[in-house]
Amino acid sequence: MRLERSCDATAPGDWLVSEEPAFGVARLRARLQRAAHARHRHDTYTVALTESGVQEFGYRGSLHRSLPGQIVLLHPDEAHDGRAGTAAGFGYRTLYVEPSLLLDALHALAPRVATLPFVANPVRSDSELAAALATAFDGPMEPLRAHELALAVAHAVVRADGRAPDAGKWALDDTALERVREHLEQHCQRVVRADELEALSGLSRFVLCAQFRQRFGTTPYRYLLMRRLERVRAGLRRGEPLAAVAADTGFADQAHMTRLFKAAVGFTPSLYAALHAAH
Repeated sequence: MRLERSCDATAPGDWLVSEEPAFGVARLRARLQRAAHARHRHDTYTVALTESGVQEFGYRGSLHRSLPGQIVLLHPDEAHDGRAGTAAGFGYRTLYVEPSLLLDALHALAPRVATLPFVANPVRSDSELAAALATAFDGPMEPLRAHELALAVAHAVVRADGRAPDAGKWALDDTALERVREHLEQHCQRVVRADELEALSGLSRFVLCAQFRQRFGTTPYRYLLMRRLERVRAGLRRGEPLAAVAADTGFADQAHMTRLFKAAVGFTPSLYAALHAAH
């Protein structure tokens, strides 16, 4: 699903892009100068990364400000507003995570958690979560990607709540994890659903995601993405057209493939192909 952009006559640079929820996660990105959010509330957990400027908002009776690189964490059903803290405006990107999905992810890290923890200070400096949000808006939302993002938010909530994750104390199911790894490699050119990995491994999706990362150093979604990009590299080395390579390897379009390829390889696909052709 693509992010949809809406513009208004509020200010020359004001814009907003958003999408419908998919697999328990919705995404929004905006740049606001004169436009402001009136007091409102969400029934989801709100996780926002301030990208530029100063984000100012009222929340639980206090005024808060978030600077570039900082994270805003808002509990479900808590009223808040939002506006630019300076005349220059601000830019931000937000994930809206369904509470039930986040609680499932938290159970994989801290099984004794019975309710969604409340983060008292809504403005956080969390480089790990900021990095996850920085890459969360390239391409469509796939099931494994949604669960990867929910687990990243769960890790941040556990850190903010001062809890020590329990998942690292669990014995890894190496046999099940290897089955999942092989399945992802064989089916990397299509969308892989969480329920098929659960059936294959016998592990819940978030326990699987946490254990997979411990065993292989990355999440199931990231592993699948890197296997897709291996197929892209092979196609480019054979001299296949970029559009055909994107379609054959399961990317939404050529632009989506190009962004992720450059982020992983350091070259655009066209330059990578040209360098190989020149050898």
